[in-house]
Amino acid sequence: MAHKFNPSDHPHRRYNPLKGDWVLVCPHRAKRPWKGQLEPAIEQTTPRFDINNPLCPTAHRPNGIVNPDYSGTFVFDNDFPALLDDVPVPDKEDNDELFQTSPAEGNCKVMCFHPHSDLTLALMSRVEVRAVIDKWAELQEELGKMYTWVQIFENRGAVMGCSNPHPHCQIWSSSYLPNEAEVKDKKLKEYYLKHDKNMLLDYAERELKKQVRVIAQNEEWVCVVPFWAVWPYETMLIPLRHTLRFNDLTNKQRDDLVDIMKTLLIKYDNLFETSFPYSMGWHGAPNNSEDNSHWQLHALYYPPLLRSATIRKFMVGYEMLANQQRDLTAEQAAQRLKDLPNIHYSCKKN
Repeated sequence: MAHKFNPSDHPHRRYNPLKGDWVLVCPHRAKRPWKGQLEPAIEQTTPRFDINNPLCPTAHRPNGIVNPDYSGTFVFDNDFPALLDDVPVPDKEDNDELFQTSPAEGNCKVMCFHPHSDLTLALMSRVEVRAVIDKWAELQEELGKMYTWVQIFENRGAVMGCSNPHPHCQIWSSSYLPNEAEVKDKKLKEYYLKHDKNMLLDYAERELKKQVRVIAQNEEWVCVVPFWAVWPYETMLIPLRHTLRFNDLTNKQRDDLVDIMKTLLIKYDNLFETSFPYSMGWHGAPNNSEDNSHWQLHALYYPPLLRSATIRKFMVGYEMLANQQRDLTAEQAAQRLKDLPNIHYSCKKN
């Protein structure tokens, strides 16, 4: 072979120990010209209040309910829930393994972060973000007593399928472990039984030593672009002490989470000077009576933007049929995010 391997130039695969699969990394493809789809530029024209927006205070929702004149967070049952409580058990298809069904009961909630539609977590105050974190913990505590899995997630931006710009997230609770959680539970347990250590705590410790994919850190948290990241600027938040679920976070952990969340989200917005779209969510231990020492709470951010505010990554073709793939390396993405200022670009323009 004529050349020595260079991870910044040569195609290679990277293993994701959380899922037991691989991502194909093709850094040389980043040099190719782009002639694909361009997303429309995101304009900051969202009104602070719109009586026709069903998430605003005092607005009418589609089911006729009028929202309270809330001043902080606001939680309500989703008007169009994907999961329902007390549903009939599906009939068995003669015990045919090719036609299996299983009960799916649950609850779906919507949580507004703030009464103002023109704000995001990146632009909210520390006190306001802390209120969001405390409400997440409260909901995890409450719903975890009734459901096996509580999935807190936020879809931000129209490009991620978010139909309403008002700052909000969803909480889907289910009687079963969803696919992602089931696979992760298995891989975390395998690592724990093999090494007698927690995989994500081990991983965080090694990333802190290497410092090549770390974007931000403080006493309680580290934010990294995972070694196995699939999305261009994918990130993970990991607490530095063993923490099973969101409601287990201490006051200090919550305060430091405010800081590192705002740091990350401001950097995201500063990257292309736009309100950065993403899907994010929290994964923690299932709500059951088993020993879940192998689990470690963490957040995942999956943003689609690739080269600018108008060029996004698509999961199509080879990625759907064969193998997930990325061009930009995790190290390159981390360095770009790390080098960005911690002051929001909109503040510098004012």
